[in-house]
Amino acid sequence: MGLITGLLTLPLAPVRGVIWVAEKVHDAAERELHDPAVIRAQLAALNQELEDGSISLEEFEREEERLLDRLHDAYCAPRERR
Repeated sequence: MGLITGLLTLPLAPVRGVIWVAEKVHDAAERELHDPAVIRAQLAALNQELEDGSISLEEFEREEERLLDRLHDAYCAPRERR
């Protein structure tokens, strides 16, 4: 990057920084969303909530199905997403 270009785009530096941070947060969220270990931990917590009586069987089944779908997608997803 030349001196003139650097000076002209200097006011955009904070915007580029915010975009970079947003991309990193997005990437981390995607990794966590599709991490099988995280999903299994959420399933275990959900099971504990059912045993404790803090959620109904219907809520448990609905959430369990959603988590199992995510787990299936995590294992069947293309390698480049991981």
